[in-house]
Amino acid sequence: MSPSSYLAEKKALLAAHDPAAIQAGLTRLCRLAETHLRHLWDQAGLGDAASLLAVGGFGRGDLFPYSDVDLLILLREPLPPAAPANGPDAAPRSDMEVRLEQFIGLCWDAGLEIGHSVRTLDECEAEARADLSIQTALLERRYLHGNRSLAIGLGKRLTALIDPKAFWSGKLLEMQQRHAKFEDTPYSLEPNIKESPGGLRDLQILLWISRASGLGKSWYEMIASDLMTREELVELKRADRILKTYRWVLHLVAGRREDRLVFDLQAQVGKRLGYDSSPAVVKSERRVSEEVMQRYYIEAKHITQLNTIILQNLEARLFPQPDAKPEPINHEFRNRGNLLEVIDPMRFETEPSAILRAFIVMQQHSELTGMTTPTLRAMWRARRHINAAFRRDPDNRALFIKFLTQPRGITQELRRMNKWSILSRYLPVFGRIVGRMQHDLFHVYTVDQHILMVVRNFRRFFIPQHAHEYPFCSQLAAGLQKPWLTTLAALFHDIAKGRGGDHSTLGKTEAEKFCRQHGLSKADTRFVAFLVEHHLTMSSVAQKQDLTDPEVIEAFARLVGDQERLKALYLLTVADIRGTSPKVWNVWKAKLIEDLFRQTARRLTGEKARRGDMADRKREEARRLLNLVALDPAAYKDFWESLDLPYFLRTDAGDIAWHTRVLYRQLHSVEPVVRSRMSPLGEGFQVVVYMPDQPDLFARICGYFDSKSLSVLDARIHTTSHGYALDSFLVVDPNGDKDSLAQHYRDILNLVETELIQRLGSRAPLQAPIRGRLSRRSRYFPIKPSVALRADERGRHYLLSVNAADRTGLLYSIARVLSQHGVNLHTARISTLGERVEDVFVIDGAPLANLKHQLQLETDLLEALKA
Repeated sequence: MSPSSYLAEKKALLAAHDPAAIQAGLTRLCRLAETHLRHLWDQAGLGDAASLLAVGGFGRGDLFPYSDVDLLILLREPLPPAAPANGPDAAPRSDMEVRLEQFIGLCWDAGLEIGHSVRTLDECEAEARADLSIQTALLERRYLHGNRSLAIGLGKRLTALIDPKAFWSGKLLEMQQRHAKFEDTPYSLEPNIKESPGGLRDLQILLWISRASGLGKSWYEMIASDLMTREELVELKRADRILKTYRWVLHLVAGRREDRLVFDLQAQVGKRLGYDSSPAVVKSERRVSEEVMQRYYIEAKHITQLNTIILQNLEARLFPQPDAKPEPINHEFRNRGNLLEVIDPMRFETEPSAILRAFIVMQQHSELTGMTTPTLRAMWRARRHINAAFRRDPDNRALFIKFLTQPRGITQELRRMNKWSILSRYLPVFGRIVGRMQHDLFHVYTVDQHILMVVRNFRRFFIPQHAHEYPFCSQLAAGLQKPWLTTLAALFHDIAKGRGGDHSTLGKTEAEKFCRQHGLSKADTRFVAFLVEHHLTMSSVAQKQDLTDPEVIEAFARLVGDQERLKALYLLTVADIRGTSPKVWNVWKAKLIEDLFRQTARRLTGEKARRGDMADRKREEARRLLNLVALDPAAYKDFWESLDLPYFLRTDAGDIAWHTRVLYRQLHSVEPVVRSRMSPLGEGFQVVVYMPDQPDLFARICGYFDSKSLSVLDARIHTTSHGYALDSFLVVDPNGDKDSLAQHYRDILNLVETELIQRLGSRAPLQAPIRGRLSRRSRYFPIKPSVALRADERGRHYLLSVNAADRTGLLYSIARVLSQHGVNLHTARISTLGERVEDVFVIDGAPLANLKHQLQLETDLLEALKA
C-alpha cells in the first residue's frame, strides 16, 4: 500500500456512499482504517511486541469522515525514561521506541489522523482508576492487531477495577455537567449533535453504564436484562440512525471535524439530505434550515425520553430501595415515595383515558414530584392509543378541559405532556410545531417551547411567590373571571406558525375549532379566538403608533370591546414578549404597553380622551412634582410657554418636571445644554439636549451614541416657539454591566454630558456611519430591509417604518439620510426584537410633498440599511 492510498480510498468511499445507509458507511470507514493500520503496524515491525487496540468512537465501530482514529498501544514493559536527544548524556533509543515512532509517522504520512496513547497494563490500570473518562474509553476497546494476550489481560484488569455504583454516579454527574454546558435543552439554536442534551452521548452513556454494571454489552443484551423493551429499541435505533446521518453529512459539508449544527451549515446539511427536493416547492435556505432542525429536535426529544426511562431502570438495579409502602390515591393510582404510580401496569392499554386522568391527579396532589419509571414507560408505550377516535370521545374532551381548568400544575404538567409526546398526540395541530424553529431573529426557542414558556409566564401572574416580579400583572390576573380561557389562548396563539400566511388568523381558526369540539359557549369561543387573532396587536399599537393621539386609543378600545378582553390581552401580550427571548423584553416596552392599557381602560369606562385634557393633566402632575422641590411656577413660566401642545402630550409628567428643573434657567443659552440621569424606569439612562436648532442635530446626537456603542430605545424631538431644539433620549448600553453602571453612574453620565457638548459644539461634518457587524444568525438568515412611508391620518406628518437586522450604527445611518434630505424628525420609536429592529419615525418637511423625492428617500434609506 502506498502512503497516499488510504486517502484516495477514503475519498472514493465518501463520494460513493449514500448517507441513508449510515451504519454501513461508518463500518466501511472503520474497516478501511483498520486495514491500513494493520499494514502499517507490520511495516513498522511491531508484530506481537505490543497490542494495537481501537478505543473511543473507533472502538465502538463508529468512524465519521473527519473523526480522530483513537488508538491504544499496549506494551509489555514501560518505555525507558526520556533522555536528552543529544549531548554527553544522550542515550540510544530502544528498539521499541524506534518502531513506535516509525508506526506513528507512517500513520500520519498515510493521512490517518490518529489520537494515540502508549501504556502498559499497569499504567492503564492506574490511569483508569484515576480518570473516569479513561475508564470509559477502555470500556469500548476493540482488539485490532498485535499481541492478543495483552488485550485480554487489559479486559480482565478493567473488569476487576470498575465499581458499577461509582461509575454510575460519575457518569451521571458528567452528563449533568455536560447538559448544563449546553443550557440543559435539546432545543439549542446551534446544537452539538454529539454532546448536547438529546445528542448521541445521551445514548452512549446508557451502554457505558450497562457494560460497567455487567447488565449488557449491547442493546439486545439490555433487552434481555429487562432494561428496555423492543419497542423502545426501535425508537432508539431510529433516533440514533438519524443523528448519526446528520453528523456524517455535517462532516462532509464542513470539510472538517464539526459536530455543531451551526447556522451556516444547517441548510447545506438539509440539501444533502434532500429537504429541498420537493418538485412543487422551491424552498429558501431559511425554510430548509427550519425543516432539518425540526427533524433533529424531534429525534433529540425522543432520545431524552429514552435516556430518562433507561437511566431510571439502571438506577433501580444498581441502587435497589426498600419497597416503600404505597398510599392509595384512587382506584387507578397510588403514591409511591411521592411519585405517581399506576396500580395496574396495563391500565393505560385497556383504558387510555387514564393517561389524561394521570396528569389531572398530578395537578391535584402537590406532594407528587413525578411519576415512577414503570408508569412513565407504560404511558409512553400507550400513547399510540391517543388517536382520532380517542380525540372524538366526549369523555376525553371533558377530561382535557378539566385539566385546563385546574387551579395549579398546568405549566408543569403541560411540559410533562409535551416531553412524553402526549400533548402532540391529543392536539395534532400542536404536534406540527414541535421542534419548529423560526429564524426571525428574535425567537430563541422552538415554537412548542415558546408556547409553553408563554403559558408559564401567564400562570406565574397567579402565584403569590412571584407577585413581586410584575405586580401590576398579578393585580390584573387576580380579577380575571376565567383565567383558563387565556391559558387556552396562550396554548393556541402561535400554533399555526410555519404554514405560510398569517399565523394569527390561521391560529384563530384552529382555536375556534377546538372550542366548538370541546363544548365551549359561543361567548367563550369568541373570547379565545379574539386573543389568538390579536395577540400581536397590543404590542404593535403600543410600539408603533402615537399613544397621545385620542383616535389611536379610540380605535384600539373599539377593537377590544370590554375590560375583560383588555385585561386578558394585556397579560397575554406581556407573557408572549417575555417568552420570545431574554433580550426582547425591557422596561421601555413594558411602559408603552402599560400606558396603552391604562388609556384604553379609561376609554372603556366612558372617559373621552381629548388632547387638551390629556396635556392639562400632565401639566398639573408636573407642577405637583416641581412644588415638591419648591420651584415657583413663575420661575418656569417662560420656559413652559415656549413649549407646544405636542410636547406636553408626548412627554411624561415626570420627564416634564425634570426637563423644567434642569433647563428653565437655560432658556436662551447659546451653548449646547446636555443633562442626563438614570432612567426612573430602572433600565438605562435619559439624556436631554437643549440648544438652538440645527438641520442635522438628531443625526449628530445619534452619531455620538453610535460611537459609544449605546442603543437608543426612544427619542422625542421637539422645537420650541423660539427655535430651540429640546430632544430627549432613553439610552442603554446593550453590552454593559448593569451593576457597574449603578456603581459608577455619576462618572458615566458626566462623561456623556461633557463629550456630547463637545461633539455638538464642534459643528464638524457628519462622519460616515460605522458598518457594524451583523450577528452570525443575521448573516445566514438575513432579513430583507424594508422601508414604508405614508401620510398619517390627519395629513400633517408622515410615518416612516423601517425593518432590518440590528447592528451597530443602524440608527445613525437612518438619521444621516434623513438629515441629507432635509427631513424633520418629531419622534422615533426604536423597537428592537432580539436581532431585528422595527423602528417607526414621525417626520415632515417640504421635500416630502414631492412624490419623486419620497421615492428617492426610500431608495437612499434602503441603501443605508444594507449591511
